[in-house]
Amino acid sequence: MLKTTGMLNDELMEYSNPGAAIRRMMDNKRLFKVRHGLYETNANIPGICLAIHIYGPSYLSFDFALSYYDLIPEAVTRFTSAVFKKHKSKEFVNSFGMYSYRDIPETAYPWGIDYHVENGYPYMIASPEKAVCDKLYTISPVRNRTEMRTLLFEDLRLDQERFMMLDHNRLIELAESYQTVNHRIFRSFIKTEFIYA
Repeated sequence: MLKTTGMLNDELMEYSNPGAAIRRMMDNKRLFKVRHGLYETNANIPGICLAIHIYGPSYLSFDFALSYYDLIPEAVTRFTSAVFKKHKSKEFVNSFGMYSYRDIPETAYPWGIDYHVENGYPYMIASPEKAVCDKLYTISPVRNRTEMRTLLFEDLRLDQERFMMLDHNRLIELAESYQTVNHRIFRSFIKTEFIYA
């Protein structure tokens, strides 16, 4: 169960020094620090369940989500999440894993997010289509559709068969909200290669 410092102070108010009691609980592995002011009582909670609570509002995306959906061959151990209006990337490390957060445009943020519950903990993760669009936002602009194909299937190593199974109309719809060169060329690439081919 997640607990804030305030909750723990209330529970430990019979102690003369609740802070020292919290430290003892951590030393005895009865309490695990998630971030400043937030603790978890269960050492076995999957790290995926904590990402949304560490920094936010946020949802899992980028490389973690691409790996989650088997769109890339690499196993990704860092929990990568999207935020908006934070203006800088953030990283956290705790006993549950490594967490990183980076901005995407506010106009793109609320769309294409799936809600899940695991072990009683809610978490949010980008749909496969949204994860691709979020990833494109982090990459230097390409110049044309040929470079976009190279970026997607050679540089990012997206699985072409799985990419073929994505909702291409949804990809175009989501990409419109980013307003970048990459997303404009990506929309053209999808229309040319998959929709009007």
